[in-house]
Parts: sequence; structure tokens; C-alpha cells
Amino acid sequence: MENQEIILDIPAEHEQNIFGQLDAYVRKIEQTLSVNVILRDGSVKIIGEASRIEQADRVFHELITLSERGNTITEQNVDYVLALSLENERASLLELDEELIGYTIQGKPIKPKTIGQQKYVKQIRERMMVFGIGPAGTGKTYLAMAMAIQAFKKNDVSKIILTRPAIEAGENLGFLPGDLQSKIDPYLRPLYDALYQIMGADSFVKNSEKGLIEVAPLAYMRGRTLDNAFIILDEAQNTTPAQMKMFLTRIGFGSKVVITGDLSQKDLPFGALSGLEQAEIVLKDVEEIGFSYLTSKDVVRHPLVQKIVHAYDKYEAREKYRESRKKGKGKKN
Repeated sequence: MENQEIILDIPAEHEQNIFGQLDAYVRKIEQTLSVNVILRDGSVKIIGEASRIEQADRVFHELITLSERGNTITEQNVDYVLALSLENERASLLELDEELIGYTIQGKPIKPKTIGQQKYVKQIRERMMVFGIGPAGTGKTYLAMAMAIQAFKKNDVSKIILTRPAIEAGENLGFLPGDLQSKIDPYLRPLYDALYQIMGADSFVKNSEKGLIEVAPLAYMRGRTLDNAFIILDEAQNTTPAQMKMFLTRIGFGSKVVITGDLSQKDLPFGALSGLEQAEIVLKDVEEIGFSYLTSKDVVRHPLVQKIVHAYDKYEAREKYRESRKKGKGKKN
């Protein structure tokens, strides 16, 4: 097929942001879409097959608009725009850029960065209870935390409660050194880190002292009724069915609940049913409850994390296929 070419104008003040350090983003676009990109003063010439040129044109226009809106283009942005173009998705990063949740303490905007994240945020806005299920790095906890803090600032809720199972990776709190608080803190550290980044340490400490923000192990929820609160249960794959039921039945009037988990990283005894797995089955038809499933495409950490998650997904899919084949042969024999 005969090659074609188009020329795009790139505003000089946005060149470095769009092209990346040492033109790294341009090389990524060339390799992914099988096109040649020639950079000349204030313009880009794209050479290749018509369909590939069309995809590259879309990628550059999205990156130009993102840059013009004041965004710093990241490798994750480029990877995601490329993925959308290859899949011929109509969705756009520009739509995500308009979905502002809030700002970090440094003034950095907090926005969903993928379509999966956007759907997750929308469900949190619309449903009383949402399960966010997906691999590490998909922003499940961070986005829920940002939504909780915004709801708190707007007085939509009177307090924030963050909780997670306190026993993970086969360790028991009783065998760890120090008093109860020092034993608990390592398990809750990721929640503290997100709180500090979004609302600042001083604001967190003040509201914590007033009892308006609570970070506690799941066991502390027993026997309570949680009214007018934004409650986040993190690492829910490590709950037992009894713990999950206990937590879900604490919910009171005026509350919003987000439950996050990664079923590929269970720390429960081998073969044990997770409370998150059971909740998926039991609650799937309850109208007020939403289930948001994030995938490796929604990973927003370093691009290598996305590749790692994808590699594990492929490996686990192969293992499941082999196990099903073995069982099938066993039945025939």
C-alpha cells in the first residue's frame, strides 16, 4: 500500500511537552503506529499508511490540546492515547481532562486518567455503595480518598472513616514489636500517605483530633453504626466473609461507602473464600450497589507496572486454561 503524508502545526511553546525528553514520545508513536515522524520548525510531518496516519493525527491533536490546557504530558498519557487510537475507541483523554475531582495540597489537579477510572468516579458520585475491583496501580484507593475528602469539604458528610484488614501477608499483629498503635500503623500507612498528599498533614491531624477523620483497622468497626460518613474499606480481598458482612451491616443513614480490592493479591489462607468474592456473588443484583472493574489498561503508575500486571494476567489466564483442561481429561477417564 502506498504511503501518504500529512503535516501538523505544533505550537512552539508546547513542542518539548508533546515530544518528550530527547523526543521519546515521538519515537514511541513511531514504533507503536508504524509511521515515520519528521520534526521541522514548528511542524510535524507524518508518513505512513492512511489508517496509521489517521491514528497518529488523532494522537498528536489530543496531546496538543492536553498541553494547551496546561497539563504536563506524561508517558502514561502517551501510552493511553495510543491504546485508544489502536482500539478505535471514540473516548478521548480530553473528556477525562474535564473531570476535575479536586486538588492536592500542592495544587495539582486530581482527575481520572483512564475511561475505567472515569466510570469508577461516576459510580461513586451516583451510588450509595461502590466496589472498586482491579489490580495494583489503578487508583482505586486514591480516587476514593479524593472523593471522600471533597464530600467532607462540601459538608456532604460529617466524617471520613478509612479502614482495612490489619492482618496481611501471613503476619499477625501479636507477633510484631511495639504498642498497638505502632503495630497497626504499617498496615494503614498507604491510607495516611494519600491523606497527607490530598489534604495535608496539618489538616489531617486537626480533623483527626476532632474525630472527624478516622483511620482504623477493620476490627474496630464491630458494634458501630456509621451515619453521615464517607467510609472506605481498602484491601477488601483480605476480609473473610464474616468480616465483610459485619462491615456492610454497619452502614447507616447519609453514608457513602467505597470498597476496594485486588482479587489477585489475596493474603488469606490458600483456598479460603474472600469476603470480597462472596460479596460480588451476593450483592450483584442490589440496585443501590455498583461494581466497577478496573484492568491493566487503567494502571496509572510507571508504565512498567502496567506491563507487569498484563504479564501476570496472561500467565494466570494460561494457568486457569491448563487446570480446566486437566479437569476435563480427568472426567473423561
